[in-house]
Amino acid sequence: MDIHDSWEKALKVTEIIRPRIQPLQTFASTQIPYVFLAESAVNHGDTVVRKGEVTVDKPSIILPPNLPQFEGFEFDQKFSGVEDYLTTFLMVRGIRFPSMKYENKIESLDLREEKLSKSIGFFSQTLQQQENVSTGLVIGPEDCWQFSILIFICGQITRSAEGDIRKLFDRFNQT
Repeated sequence: MDIHDSWEKALKVTEIIRPRIQPLQTFASTQIPYVFLAESAVNHGDTVVRKGEVTVDKPSIILPPNLPQFEGFEFDQKFSGVEDYLTTFLMVRGIRFPSMKYENKIESLDLREEKLSKSIGFFSQTLQQQENVSTGLVIGPEDCWQFSILIFICGQITRSAEGDIRKLFDRFNQT
């Protein structure tokens, strides 16, 4: 499957079951933990559980607008030669990430021997019992998990935008 087909598949199948409730940091790095669930392509009836965290950080160098840096998403392993093409690919589709560094770190990759629907219920209940407001729960296709996580991150950035603008004006008015 090429990058175009993977993107379309992720758009159709990705669901954010439980978004991150805690807002992103306006003036500092933000760690965005997630639990990603997918039906196993190898063991039908089982669920692939990918736990990780995306750090959204300002890059150490000044970048032009709409030039994000993506690390740890394994796009180069899945789609050869796409790393430099990814930002353009997203921009052509109207997806613009702020010029920040997005670093994905996978903490664990497991297989649960139960259907996806049961795994969704288990992780939803676990996050609720823990009163975890910072971890998102996302489902999507196993073979294009990278795009599902980017869709989740993009949603979190969009949800935080209004509060970020308000905080920027407040900071500007204080000076």
